[in-house]
Amino acid sequence: MKPFASDAFFLGPKSENAAWVRAEFQAILDHWFDWRRSLFMDDPSPLSPERRLSVDFLKEREQLAQQLRSLREMLCSEVPKYTPRYNGHMVSELSLPALFGHFATLLHNPNNTSKEAARVGAQMEVEAIAMLAEMVGFDPGQAQGHFTGGGTIANFEAVWRARYRLDHLLALALYKAENGGDRFDAFETAHMGWDAYNRESDGLDVDAMRACSGVLGNPFEYAERMTAATGRPWRGPVLLTPGNKHFSWKKATNVFGMGEEAFWTSPLDNQGRLDPDGLQDQIDRAREAGRPVLAVVSVAGTTEAGEIDSVDRVHSLLEKERSGGIDIWHHVDAAYGGFFCTMLGGESETALSPGSRAALRAIRTADSVTLDPHKLGYVPYACGAFLTRDTQAYVSSSFQALYIDRAISNDKWACTLEGSRSAAGAAATWLTGKTMGYGPERFGQMLAGTIEIRAKIQSVLETEIDGVNCIPADTNILCFHLAVAGEALSAANARTKSVFAKFQQDPNFSISQTILTDESYPALIESHVAKYNGVKDCDQLVLLRCVFMNPFWSNDAVRAALIPEFVASLRNHLN
Repeated sequence: MKPFASDAFFLGPKSENAAWVRAEFQAILDHWFDWRRSLFMDDPSPLSPERRLSVDFLKEREQLAQQLRSLREMLCSEVPKYTPRYNGHMVSELSLPALFGHFATLLHNPNNTSKEAARVGAQMEVEAIAMLAEMVGFDPGQAQGHFTGGGTIANFEAVWRARYRLDHLLALALYKAENGGDRFDAFETAHMGWDAYNRESDGLDVDAMRACSGVLGNPFEYAERMTAATGRPWRGPVLLTPGNKHFSWKKATNVFGMGEEAFWTSPLDNQGRLDPDGLQDQIDRAREAGRPVLAVVSVAGTTEAGEIDSVDRVHSLLEKERSGGIDIWHHVDAAYGGFFCTMLGGESETALSPGSRAALRAIRTADSVTLDPHKLGYVPYACGAFLTRDTQAYVSSSFQALYIDRAISNDKWACTLEGSRSAAGAAATWLTGKTMGYGPERFGQMLAGTIEIRAKIQSVLETEIDGVNCIPADTNILCFHLAVAGEALSAANARTKSVFAKFQQDPNFSISQTILTDESYPALIESHVAKYNGVKDCDQLVLLRCVFMNPFWSNDAVRAALIPEFVASLRNHLN
């Protein structure tokens, strides 16, 4: 029986580590009880022995116990995501360090909005952010960040900070134009970068600069002033994301008042990854239109198939722009794939393609990064993280500081979109880092095992079942289409949907379905249909999707038992 690097850090599909886990949970509770007893020992108890033995007290406690039993029974109908049989979405078994850290901290209920409400929680957040920063290649001594309610909020944090920088640069230019009479190019000015801004704004009147802010002022008046100052109609900035983007990015343009028209997507190549040449075309289009690029987003671990964009090539493109004086914010949405950075630097990295390794290594060059510990960090929901390479990139529209003051507040509420934030996610991530670590020996080897099982199952399906056609895979997500050689895409889509409907009724395995459309994936769909000499008669590709996150797939006994059963289920659903 083959173990995996971190099998001691999971409960096990059959609660094999139950005795030890029960003891640790009891130890957490006992420590919490003792801590409460040890403080303010001379205070009177509001719960006397007589009160606790009274009829109404016991009745209310029994009522609570009954409802708790009902809740436990209800939860038995919840989706069993702990088992290797669950491969539906980006969620799996929780690690024990994460579970213990979350539970222990939950009992103390620290609110990381302020150190006054979270002495320990706030410090754990600082240390956990440093661990994640080092994992993606940032200098942990320079990087900044915080935990969020998930990847969507982390992506919003990036937009907030990129907008903050853009607003400062344009306010400087508008101030000079209105006071000096010179028109300016909004695209060039908006990308001058902080260093140029610091030089050119030195000694200028703070209140006058504040009056030129598009964020602080009336947006309609601001547009009129920008139109006059630039000599062309002001249409605002654009956000450039690849076609494989997460839905949160369109939300961001809406929430931050840019208008969804400002949401521009860059084309994908026939592998489903961001095409750098297409991105360059979009930047040139924005330049021609006089519209600044708020940020360029690349994705490390797409929602649909786990693909990893060529972050390194995007960086090279943006470095070329920077050499010409155009400094464009680069954000890497690594909500899913960022934890694959744990594989780098060890033998486990060979499970990744050379292109994926280069892309993951290039994350360190980005201005900001989104991570979701509640995905491949095996941490309880909800836990996202937002990181920046340095303090300069972390500054935001602080609710404390003056417009021109870019100091970072000691209390996070002033520089985070969320106010109250539980420390439980930070603690879960912190304890995971303290035990499993975020390097190639344990964590990286574990994730390498999930990629290897995806490759193994893909090979088995393609060999043993006619009509299985897989799209390119970079990570542990397998997406495939069920098509007969030469048939119409619409017919293959219908077959694939039918099989998925049968899997939904199958209690033995959980998988998911995703649909790619010509709007975002035209090259991939065209290439995929050509592989089986099909006829492209519709604009979408229906795929069965398996997310092989469960670490126990690395166990030989599990593989030997479940792979043939999964193949048999698929074959049966095809009939």
